[in-house]
Amino acid sequence: MLMLGAFAAWSLITAAARGGRPEGVLLAVLAVAAGYAAGRICGALLPVVAPSAGALAGLGLAVTDPHTMTGSPLVSPLGHTGATAALLVLAAGAACCAAWAARSNGVRLALRLLAGGIAVTAAVLGSTTGVAACAGVLLCSLAAARMRRGPGLAGLALATGLVTATVWAVAEDALPAGLTDSLEGQLTPHRVLLWHDALGLVHDDPLLGAGPGRFGELTPTVARSLSADDRPHSAPLQLAAEQGLIGVGLLAAAFGWVLYVLWRTPRSTPVVLTAGAALTAVAAIAAVGNALSFTTVTAGAGLLAGMATAWPLTEGATGVAPDLDERP
Repeated sequence: MLMLGAFAAWSLITAAARGGRPEGVLLAVLAVAAGYAAGRICGALLPVVAPSAGALAGLGLAVTDPHTMTGSPLVSPLGHTGATAALLVLAAGAACCAAWAARSNGVRLALRLLAGGIAVTAAVLGSTTGVAACAGVLLCSLAAARMRRGPGLAGLALATGLVTATVWAVAEDALPAGLTDSLEGQLTPHRVLLWHDALGLVHDDPLLGAGPGRFGELTPTVARSLSADDRPHSAPLQLAAEQGLIGVGLLAAAFGWVLYVLWRTPRSTPVVLTAGAALTAVAAIAAVGNALSFTTVTAGAGLLAGMATAWPLTEGATGVAPDLDERP
């Protein structure tokens, strides 16, 4: 609660100092908090049914999104593409967590087939990122039984840091020309221009930023674009541009706190690493898109984190925590 409170308070401080609209950040914080609380409760009462239902709900939301198959002329397809991929990744992660929580081999197989079906659905929807991320989560889940919790979570933190550092380097033009051209071809020149504008705002005011929601007012790339989308399509760069480096630090601290809670939870290591892999994939998608601007994604991430850290009453009643040798 202190972490989320600090995040909300800083958005209000920057809004008061620079102007802007902090409502989007406050809504995201509220969605994460509500999702996490619901996940802790549902995960404790229904450790298999709750994540299974969450997986089906996430899959349904991704498939029924009106912007999934075709982009809206008023909203950039880049944002909805990332949100769809993030929802599918969260759904796959929830299905794999439910599989590890199930006691029956038949139920486990069915839930893993559901996770595979979600990856196939991503392919049908044309989401290359979703296919790769869902397949990666499924493979990490299958390998999690032979991994230790601490090194696994450390590796996920390192992967997130590398993605964020790469995005920042692209925005700074700090990479070799050949690599930059290759990445720009995959990311699209428009997105890279948005990142350049965001970094320019960071240089103008690295402490407070330009104010929440003001990126679209101050960037020339958005002014020249026909799209109504006014975000830089990168959560770290958006926070840096609008709320300064302190905002980025709070975002990193929030993700680190999630990994810490996963490390501390008495849930089994496969459940922990599966959820960590899914949340890391969402963080990577958010680093190159605006997936966190969608309430369904932020609430879903909080829900998965809550279910993965909840101690099921059926296990807690025995008084024995799984993986006791790995708990600090």
